[in-house]
Amino acid sequence: MKNIVIIGGSKGIGNAIVNSLIKSNKVYNISRTEPEIKHENLTHYSCNVLEDDLPQIENIDTLIYCPGSINLKPISRLSLNDFREDFEINVIGAVKSIQHYLPQLKKGNTPSILLFSTVASKLGMPFHASVAAAKSAIEGLTKSLGAELAPTIRVNAIAPTVTDTTLASKLLRNEKMIENIKERHPLKKFLNPEEVANMAEFLTSEKAASISGQIFEMDCGIVSFKI
Repeated sequence: MKNIVIIGGSKGIGNAIVNSLIKSNKVYNISRTEPEIKHENLTHYSCNVLEDDLPQIENIDTLIYCPGSINLKPISRLSLNDFREDFEINVIGAVKSIQHYLPQLKKGNTPSILLFSTVASKLGMPFHASVAAAKSAIEGLTKSLGAELAPTIRVNAIAPTVTDTTLASKLLRNEKMIENIKERHPLKKFLNPEEVANMAEFLTSEKAASISGQIFEMDCGIVSFKI
């Protein structure tokens, strides 16, 4: 049984990861709201990662940072504050969490860190300037820390396409938009949170012991294929 800290595990992909890992691991969820699930292996800390002091947790084997943003606007309507806020939640929050828990991770059992990017960092998409800039920083952070912390701590990131979560609800708010999103992807689908959680479970497991510094595109073909 590993000790896994999940930042932002109460909703969306983070919550799916909690549900995936909780049966066989001790999970510490750090987020502003408490998850609906109750389990003897789950400990929740109410905390705003950007504003509050992170809780002290003695034993940590894995750190997963899930918070993100979807702030889609034309560049003419994106304020400098939009860029700052997206960078804060996506990058600064991740750095703060890593720095805070790094001493415990270094003593962990085959420790690993998992971050989240987006397909918009690889595929140029209109109106994604702010989030793509922030998530591109996450990809650079993943590779740099993967090198710096080797061989002790593995560091990887998942870059999902549109995923059926509350965060993406504006993109999936009616049947026409859902069909348009599906048609844009060569596999004629988008992601559900459980698919991403399965990848997260693999990357933080012993099965991925030789994988570090990698960005895993869960793209339903949109980045990889032109059909």
